[in-house]
Amino acid sequence: MGTQIELAQKVLLLAGRALLGLYFIVPGIMKVMGFEGTAEAMANQGVPMVTVLLVLTIIIQIGGGFCLAAGIRTQAVAFVLAGLTLVISVFMHSFWAMDEGVQQAHEMQNFIKNMAIMAGLMCIAGTAKPSRE
Repeated sequence: MGTQIELAQKVLLLAGRALLGLYFIVPGIMKVMGFEGTAEAMANQGVPMVTVLLVLTIIIQIGGGFCLAAGIRTQAVAFVLAGLTLVISVFMHSFWAMDEGVQQAHEMQNFIKNMAIMAGLMCIAGTAKPSRE
């Protein structure tokens, strides 16, 4: 019985890490493909040093997403991705600075969703056993 539970836990953790990793890999690739548009959107939101931060974000999203999915330096990567998620949320989903309406509601939903993702990453960072160090 204990072996089945351990196997189920391992499968669930792998699936969770893979899905969270995918959440970062896909947007990272989309940022590469739409670099100029993403840079413009960041500039419109008042993000400083847009080119440098966009390149850094792409590297962290794609590299971190793959590492998270593969279980490489899971705790550290989850912590970094949680921080990135917070920074992106504050700069790019600042619903509190918008007039009421559909766009504000959409940005609030994105912000709250990102906080939930950040919470999951913090759980991984706080509880995952170091793997493939």
